[in-house]
Amino acid sequence: MNILFFGPNGSGKGTQGAIVKEKYNIPHIETGVIFRQNISGGTELGKQAKGYIDRGELVPDSITIPMILDRLKEDDCRNGWLLDGFPRNLTQAQEMDKALKAEGINVDVVIEIVLDREIAKNRIMGRRLCVNDNNHPNNVFIDAIKPDGDKCRVCGGELKTRSDDQDEAAIDQRHNIYYDTETGTMAAINFYKDLSAKDDGVPKIIELDGRPGVKEVSAELMAKLEQ
Repeated sequence: MNILFFGPNGSGKGTQGAIVKEKYNIPHIETGVIFRQNISGGTELGKQAKGYIDRGELVPDSITIPMILDRLKEDDCRNGWLLDGFPRNLTQAQEMDKALKAEGINVDVVIEIVLDREIAKNRIMGRRLCVNDNNHPNNVFIDAIKPDGDKCRVCGGELKTRSDDQDEAAIDQRHNIYYDTETGTMAAINFYKDLSAKDDGVPKIIELDGRPGVKEVSAELMAKLEQ
């Protein structure tokens, strides 16, 4: 099963992606990791990407997409994969679709976690990290995991915030790209929905309500994947 996974920052996409990875025993592929592997491995594409990065420029799709294709053709992807973080905009979706079809690779499922922008932002800014264990879930905007005052709800430890979680301008910038229905990530999602409508439901589109807790979203996701 080949899966594209979409969801705004703050939607819990990474958590749900990890659950799908374990359930179906497929690699969870993130574009950031692909970049690091190519650069550290000294591949030709990695060298080209590093040149752009060193100049503070965005790596063009003509380099990014071949990197992704190389990763999807590795042995561990033979039984499927879950790609997270790409495409980020409409142009990338269109070019990725052409490149995959040229390689005979199909996208079977497109998963979208649907979440209101303000809720997504609050979830990011509401995250609190326990000094004893970062895996203790605490979020001042989620009732189910709201901390006990300023103490960890699990162990009573001190809580801290990540600086990037409190960078409102950076959060807004990322969300501006995601929620853009003309050229951004939402436009890319709509591109796949249009493909599905024209091709008898291929790829399969799964929309998830991102408002409930992790377990509820996961249950909805698994139920829809198995339909």
